[in-house]
Amino acid sequence: MAHEHRTTQQDEPHGTEGQQDRGQKLSLTGSVALGTGVMIGAGIFALVGQVAELAGGWVPWAFLAGAVVVAFSSYSYIRYSATNPSAGGIAMLLKAAYGPGVVAGSFSLFMYVSMILAESLLGRTFGTYLLRPFGLQGSAVWVAVLAVLAIAAAALVNLVGNRWVERSTTVTAAIKIVGIAVLAIAGILAAGVSSLGRLFTAADRTPPEQGWLGFLAGTTLCILAYKGFTTITNQGADLQRPERNIGRSIMISIALCTVLYLLITVAVTGSLTVPQIVAARDYALAEAAEPMFGAWGVTLTVVIAVVATLSGLIASLFSVSKLYDMLRDMGQAPGLPGKERHQSLYITAGLAILMAAFFDLSQIAALGAILYLAMDIAIHLGILRHLRDDVGAKPWIPWTAIALDVAVLVPFVLLKAQSDPFTLVITAVVALVVVVAQWIAVRRRDGANSTGQ
Repeated sequence: MAHEHRTTQQDEPHGTEGQQDRGQKLSLTGSVALGTGVMIGAGIFALVGQVAELAGGWVPWAFLAGAVVVAFSSYSYIRYSATNPSAGGIAMLLKAAYGPGVVAGSFSLFMYVSMILAESLLGRTFGTYLLRPFGLQGSAVWVAVLAVLAIAAAALVNLVGNRWVERSTTVTAAIKIVGIAVLAIAGILAAGVSSLGRLFTAADRTPPEQGWLGFLAGTTLCILAYKGFTTITNQGADLQRPERNIGRSIMISIALCTVLYLLITVAVTGSLTVPQIVAARDYALAEAAEPMFGAWGVTLTVVIAVVATLSGLIASLFSVSKLYDMLRDMGQAPGLPGKERHQSLYITAGLAILMAAFFDLSQIAALGAILYLAMDIAIHLGILRHLRDDVGAKPWIPWTAIALDVAVLVPFVLLKAQSDPFTLVITAVVALVVVVAQWIAVRRRDGANSTGQ
């Protein structure tokens, strides 16, 4: 993720010292490459079919609506990170807004868990697409096995600390961007340039079965395809002119991904009917490539998906383990017994493997979306109530972001309560466990501090 450009030696605090020692600073171009590299991952490969299940033929508009929600949400992150550039990102924002207590720790862990869920989503997407040429993409066992192997391999790369991982960031981002653009443009040409009119007309569209509720619920899932922008906030300590470039990097990354997502969803909806997209919901891009381009189109899609998911996993495990390091140093997350190196990486990879093994893509996406949006609302409230003057924020923008978050989250939860109440129960249990664990960790930390230990 955002720390991907730094040295992968896990024992360097927050990954910044090695970068500073070498006197290197990340350029705006490099920052955008990192941001888009994280954003273009499992979201677009795994979610198109799930969004179609909720939004019908309005998939492109749902992704556009998701971009609008994220654009407003990004304002709070930009204002804080530009004023306080550091490697801390979201954890430091929450600590500054709420203090080092249960609230900040709980929502930081919500973000941590949503990132782990994103890793498990990457793993299962890797397995699903890799099995598509063999017709085994529906195998629950093999998808889970390949997901576990992908996460384990990414963790091993982080343990070894190969320097080529750093240098490959821009290359893998370019492969994903160019590959998806080629698929999208070729698909639109195959369907006729007139298919671009689907962005501006409701004609010949299959409406959402649940109407506006379905469209808004589908937008909730689309947000997962953009939420990787939050990792750019972690680049402050290493970015050239962060007070200006953090905001520019975030907005350029969101805009670039929006264009790509609109093109690819127009191509998919032009190639497949809504029932066909829903039937292939976990691998819709590969399914759409077959009637347009034949076997080579499927192969190209699989290659792009494999590059996107594996590179995303390697970067994500590095960045998320650093977030856990920070929470552990702040006394808001437990560590493993003893003084083992890399223990945050072990914890992060282990949890991602468990989730990838036992949850399907739909459950992972729903759980991740709810936890992320809850954390996002907490970020905006923290800016409004405690940090507005410090960061020079205009109140109407965070309030709009909160309203948009609620507008998409409530319909999503309502529809999930009807179709998949088990996932909501799991979400509530995870949230409760996080809050209780955080309460215990803070009490122990405060008790140790009061006794002078």
